[in-house]
Amino acid sequence: MIFAILHMKIKDMNKLSAYREQASAALAKHGGALVDAVAQPTVLQATIDTPDMAAVLSFPDRQAALARRDNPELTNLHALRKSAGPGNIFLAG
Repeated sequence: MIFAILHMKIKDMNKLSAYREQASAALAKHGGALVDAVAQPTVLQATIDTPDMAAVLSFPDRQAALARRDNPELTNLHALRKSAGPGNIFLAG
């Protein structure tokens, strides 16, 4: 199992809500799942801007996470997430 960590600065909550409506099904297509998400995460140490939202996703392996990222069927969904505000997603593991 591998984890992906997402952090975002939310600029448009309506777009984020629209993304969330579709995100679980898109994750499931690649064996992924939302482990947890939190608004206004507690920062233990930071040299970057504090995110408005953080989430942890799980995938069976690195290839599944990369397949979700690279799936052309999800291009519009990824664009919707990005339009909600700037953010980063990192694989840990």
